[in-house]
Amino acid sequence: METKRLIIVAVGGQGNLLAAKVLGEAALSAGIPVHMSEIHGMAQRGGVVESALVFGEARSTIISDGEADAVVGFEPLETLRALNRCNRKTTVITNLAPLAPFTVAIGRGTYPDIALIQEKIRAKVGRLVALDAVALARSAGSVLAVNIVLLGALIRAGILPLTAEAVRDTIRHRTKAAFVEANLKAFDLGFNHAAEKAV
Repeated sequence: METKRLIIVAVGGQGNLLAAKVLGEAALSAGIPVHMSEIHGMAQRGGVVESALVFGEARSTIISDGEADAVVGFEPLETLRALNRCNRKTTVITNLAPLAPFTVAIGRGTYPDIALIQEKIRAKVGRLVALDAVALARSAGSVLAVNIVLLGALIRAGILPLTAEAVRDTIRHRTKAAFVEANLKAFDLGFNHAAEKAV
């Protein structure tokens, strides 16, 4: 199979690591080789958390600049910061709901315009899928399901060698019983919304 390289970027506490584990376990269950690595940074202080997943035969989990087939950003500014990993064929899936950095929260910085962030991303990549994953997660019954909404959008994009049902099965077995129903709904909302938002 063709090797596919995925970067997931988020702010600490947004569920990046769970999303990566769901994808990794879904791949293993389907007999697809997968290699994963994580950078936690200052996760507990709202810093960046990055996961790299390589599907298929590979000797390393390092995804160099310009090598990502897909980037999933849980926060718009973090998505923009990962733009150097992209190329003209990369698909980027991003949440549009900002999570302001500390400097913005205390009035010592300004958050960039979301439309401008999208414009910069769109100018460099092959495809951008941008959606308000927070609103979709809320409508699924849990604002904590932003990560699962974005997984749905990623699978709908068709880049990875994973089926929607394989990921749903992993969600059923990997997430806590109390959250399974909301997570499955969140996945389906992201999956269905992605087709409408591809630009």
